[in-house]
Amino acid sequence: GGVKKLITKVYEDIYMIEVVLPNNPLKALNSYVIKGNDKSLIIDTGFNREECIDALFNGLEELNIDIKDTELFITHLHADHSGMASIFKEAGVKIYAGEIDGRLINEMTGIDYWERFEEFKILFDLERDKVTFSEHPGYKYCLKEPVEFTYLKEGKGIQVGIYFFEVIDIPGHTPGHIGLYERNHKLFFCGDHILDKITPNIGFWGFEENILATYFNSLAKVYSYDIDYLFSAHRNIIRDHTRRINELIFHHKERLGEIVHILKDGELSVRDVAAQMHWSIRARGWEDFPIPQKWFAAGEAMSHLEHLYCTGKLNKELREGKLFFKLK
Repeated sequence: GGVKKLITKVYEDIYMIEVVLPNNPLKALNSYVIKGNDKSLIIDTGFNREECIDALFNGLEELNIDIKDTELFITHLHADHSGMASIFKEAGVKIYAGEIDGRLINEMTGIDYWERFEEFKILFDLERDKVTFSEHPGYKYCLKEPVEFTYLKEGKGIQVGIYFFEVIDIPGHTPGHIGLYERNHKLFFCGDHILDKITPNIGFWGFEENILATYFNSLAKVYSYDIDYLFSAHRNIIRDHTRRINELIFHHKERLGEIVHILKDGELSVRDVAAQMHWSIRARGWEDFPIPQKWFAAGEAMSHLEHLYCTGKLNKELREGKLFFKLK
């Protein structure tokens, strides 16, 4: 009874493999396997590192599934979801992704993508913390060479055994996050779009869009769907998606209010706002944050600051490559 089961049957012909994410606050990734007659569909992989690879492939073995008889669906670009794509590529497996995130996954295999992080480091005022992108888990565990994806657009579908999955665009957590909706059985595979017990990180992807507003729109979209089981990529499977969406919207509204409060005393850099925000992390203060968490915290602070700027609440100024925000 001491051995934790790797695999849980979560619905008819649908299994969850718990892929351990070592030394990561996320703890584990829920990789879902839908068993089909000739092909099974795997949703998300875990990092490209030994412990994750062992967990996923032990799970597949227990389910008696050969990698050659699978297809892989990647919900979004993060390395804990896409990291093992190259293993599937080498096995000649068809790999599905959304076009936006699929392109970014392939860009992440080159150094140019990560050099943008150097600009963000200055922009966010993180230079003071001596952070480097080499400590970022996305950099450490991303693919090392590009993969050929079969791109999926909203409205396209995938048939697996008794299920027909519709592709749904749910950008926000990443610019091109996608999910799968099974209308007849009221199932939704949502990746990191909606998580229970923890909140999805809403980072900053550039000035082209107000990503927090995009995220709110994607939450509103899924709210109206008829869903019995919302299969999230971390922590709990969600049975009441509307309750959880309301909680997430409330969380981000509170965050926005917190930032306005922090800026009452005057102008601050992104880093200095992030350092004063409340984070559920075992650290005494900002100085104690591990480097990856400083990246995530600054990115989340930035998406909220940018939202407040776009909605007319804040002014911003760029000085020597660094951004400063203050109340209007």
